[in-house]
This record gives sequence, C-alpha cells and structure tokens, in this order.
Amino acid sequence: MWFDDAMTTAWRDGIQPTIEDAGYEARRIDQKEHVNKIDDEIIAEIRRSRFIVADFTHGDDGPRGGVYYEAGFAHELGIPVIFTCRKDALEQVHFDTHQYNHIVWDTPEELRRRLATRIAAVGGDGPLRAN
Repeated sequence: MWFDDAMTTAWRDGIQPTIEDAGYEARRIDQKEHVNKIDDEIIAEIRRSRFIVADFTHGDDGPRGGVYYEAGFAHELGIPVIFTCRKDALEQVHFDTHQYNHIVWDTPEELRRRLATRIAAVGGDGPLRAN
C-alpha cells in the first residue's frame, strides 16, 4: 500500500483490525524492525503469508509500482491476493489488474466491512481467531 498519511486511517481503521479480527497477524513492512534490505523483508513476508491485501490507492504522483510487483510475486507463489483501491484512484489503476475483483471503497469503515467478507471467503478463520 501507499505509505502516506492519507492512508493512515485506511490501515488503522480498515485493513489492520479486519485482518486481526479474522485471526491473522497484520503486517506492514514499514512498521517492522529489521536490519536487512527492505526488498528482502518484503519478499520474506510475502512467502510467509496465507494471503496478502494489496491496496492500489495512490496520490497525484501516480500508481505505486511496488504494489504491482508484490501482488504479482504473491500470485506466482499461489498466495491469494485481495485487491483493494479507494474509489477516487480506481481509474488510474493499471489495466492489467482490472480483471481482478477489487474491493472499491470510499471510507475505512466500508473497506473494513467488505474486506472482512473477502478474507472469510479466501482464508477463513485464522489461527489467532478469538472464539
């Protein structure tokens, strides 16, 4: 996802709590302590994932190339990718991903609700799910 202040509430109120409520650990690479190259950490975390959430929202400087790479890498490994994008940025998402079912959202609350349904369909309850 785009690591910009504009996306803080999408992460904090949408993506992170939804993943955790489903019983999985939510990770954002910019919040992980490490001493390695960031690319190596991203690859290692994708390899360990049951699924990834790839948000294609971006600012005025255009689409985030890393998100496309990371989603493609997960696809190659057979790891499910949940595509999301804020509604106002969807028109600029590269046409190669339009065939994938994106969760298009306006608010973090809408993202949370729709993401919960998608995670349940793709991954089911995670090992950390509270009963």
